[in-house]
Amino acid sequence: MSMQQTAFRGFANPVDPTPAELRDWAYQPDSVPLHTMPPDWDLLISGDHLVGTLFDLALDPGCPARRFAVHCLYIYAADGIRTNFRAHPRRRLRKLVEQAEADGDDVLATWAHNTRVLLSRPDLFDYHDWCEGGLVRDPRRLS
Repeated sequence: MSMQQTAFRGFANPVDPTPAELRDWAYQPDSVPLHTMPPDWDLLISGDHLVGTLFDLALDPGCPARRFAVHCLYIYAADGIRTNFRAHPRRRLRKLVEQAEADGDDVLATWAHNTRVLLSRPDLFDYHDWCEGGLVRDPRRLS
């Protein structure tokens, strides 16, 4: 179920993309390659404003930027948990985890599992795994 819409024409403001811009880019990521984005773009966009869109993209196995979206979900989860939910509401993260468990494939089920592990054991946080893509490049279930 691809959500691809129109030809992507770029971001009005890459530091603060709209959900529609992010969605359009995700289905045509070569139009604006990741390496041309502002530094730490993944960290910048992994907030409440776009997490619903990122989750939808991560849910779609046919999305060309799916791995990037899953990476952003790891950042979002870690941010919330590490700040004791000053960064993001606990309820929203919990809902995303439950939705991933209900509707997601193995990739999202693993994200949900790892998020639950980190929720119960915040000391397991590893910056490389959660914020630099380690758990996306080397998918595994934390225990």
